[in-house]
Amino acid sequence: MTIQAPYLLFLGDAADNLAAKVAQGIVHWRPESCVGQYRLDDCNADCGLDDIDIEQAVAAGAKTLVVGVANRGGVISERWISVLSQALEQGLDLAAGLHNRLADEPLLARRASELGRTLHDVRHPTEQFPVGSGKKRSGKRVLPVGTDCSCGKMYTALAIEKDLRDRGIPADFRATGQTGILITGAGVSVDAVVSDFISGATEVLAPEAADEHWDVIEGQGSLFHASYAGVTTGLIHGAQADFLVLCHEPTRTHMRGLPHYPLPGISECMEANLATARLTNPAVRFAGISVNTAALDDAAAAKYMADLEAEHGLPVVDSFRTGVGRIVDVMTS
Repeated sequence: MTIQAPYLLFLGDAADNLAAKVAQGIVHWRPESCVGQYRLDDCNADCGLDDIDIEQAVAAGAKTLVVGVANRGGVISERWISVLSQALEQGLDLAAGLHNRLADEPLLARRASELGRTLHDVRHPTEQFPVGSGKKRSGKRVLPVGTDCSCGKMYTALAIEKDLRDRGIPADFRATGQTGILITGAGVSVDAVVSDFISGATEVLAPEAADEHWDVIEGQGSLFHASYAGVTTGLIHGAQADFLVLCHEPTRTHMRGLPHYPLPGISECMEANLATARLTNPAVRFAGISVNTAALDDAAAAKYMADLEAEHGLPVVDSFRTGVGRIVDVMTS
């Protein structure tokens, strides 16, 4: 799935900036891909872009209107249909990562077909993928893994890609979830791939490359999450990573959405991920630990990271507060 840039970001009637986190992510990581934002009158979100209409966006070179907001239930609001239809009429493709498919809206599907436009439902892959082979591939790969879901794997991966590129090292972020796909314009939503083909889809996503090239593969789920460990396992096997980076949010007391499952210990989690990854790359090792310390003040965050580093003998960073340079140093040493 490849989405044409640049984008017009549609914020709709988002209640706040959190509801527009997809658009916020695109602006943060790919500002050059954005020509502006389109907001309905009662929208309370703002990405800091120029407010423009569809005609102005087309004049500015936009190729795709991206739905950058997630509402309750992930549905396409009736209020949005006229705007999305107008975008098709003006020559734009549409992209969204909602549970409700653009292609399932009769008006949008009909007009897209008539006008030769593309509807990108990034949460719902349409490709057919092979079964994973586990064969050694050229190039280098790094995969963030987590003690839990939603603990910073995507942000860490994007930060690593940026750091590598800033050093002049060829690198590509390989998106495996809907938000990552909308940020970068390409990828595979692996949690929607049939389980037999997850490792194969990951091999396709991060194929053979030049020896000096890094694929930074977006991690998903956790081996310790009873709901999503299957997705994580297939992704780890297909990634065939040279390095793993452990992502952790230290203030949680249980797995996200599963109060009856406590978080695993750091060492326990690292050992399990290494054991799983060694199936397809026996030489895999950890490059460091990336901690999401957003819930801690500066002093508490610094102490926590220092203590964790002393305990495990690996660089410990917060990809937002400190950057990931010390982890990249290990990867490239």
